[in-house]
Amino acid sequence: MPIRVQNDLPVKEILESENIFVMDEHRAMHQDIRPIKIGLLNLMPLKEDTELQILRSLSNTPLQVDVTFVMVSGHVSKNTPTSHLNKFYCKFNEIKERKFDGFIITGAPVEQMLFEDVDYWEELKEIMEWSKTHVTSTLHLCWGAQAAMYYHYGIDKVQMDHKVFGVFWHKVLNRKIPLVRGFDDVFLAPHSRHTEIPLNLVRKDERLTILAESDEAGLFLAMAQAGRQIFVMGHPEYDRVTLDQEYKRDLGKGLLIQMPVNYYTDDNPESRPLLTWRATANNLYTNWLNYYVYQVTPYDLDGTPF
Repeated sequence: MPIRVQNDLPVKEILESENIFVMDEHRAMHQDIRPIKIGLLNLMPLKEDTELQILRSLSNTPLQVDVTFVMVSGHVSKNTPTSHLNKFYCKFNEIKERKFDGFIITGAPVEQMLFEDVDYWEELKEIMEWSKTHVTSTLHLCWGAQAAMYYHYGIDKVQMDHKVFGVFWHKVLNRKIPLVRGFDDVFLAPHSRHTEIPLNLVRKDERLTILAESDEAGLFLAMAQAGRQIFVMGHPEYDRVTLDQEYKRDLGKGLLIQMPVNYYTDDNPESRPLLTWRATANNLYTNWLNYYVYQVTPYDLDGTPF
């Protein structure tokens, strides 16, 4: 499928080198088709890495996808050049009158803080409330999923006694639900977090449906409102080397960090990490776009109330 991006977005060249069909603005203007409009609220510090990971994940569908990068106003990014943000990102107040077919809220490295202590929490609450009336389906990732569970359903995250770090086995539940169509009975997916949403509290809430969980890593995938809200507690979009970079970064800082599990061949951190979750990640994003965005969203997006 063509991913529509701005002509000079830096990660465009990388995507093209991977044979991912990327369409620039000029070519997109000459196609008689309404693209699926996806907003990406990127809360990760290394924004260009996340752009690449998410765009790659959205690429396995015949639909044309028009991605708008969004940032919060109440936080200054220290790891992404201001020039990049000014050129390729919109602030929320610049897009809040628009409607989107789909919206993605990423994780953020603030999971050990109280939600209320995060400097952009009030703005994020406004965005999550806005998504209920301006977005067909919202996909929340890792800390973004924890924040949404807390805001929408009052289920708070809890601190774990160890970091869930590595690639973990999960089992599929509710197989008839289209979001997990094509999944194997068990599958691998990456996690990197110190907190979790208690499974027992999610099970008790009849508004929430659990689709996949892990004996070691806990909740992985849940949904609400027939797919208008989807929660992913791990990082299926991660690249092959993302956990490797996190591990070696923390080692370099002298932090106590265990080796990521089920990741390196023979648990040798000098070996090339195994990529064992890409097919599942592609399946998840394709199912989301197909069953919960494309087949649900109205053609006249701006003129149809949600």
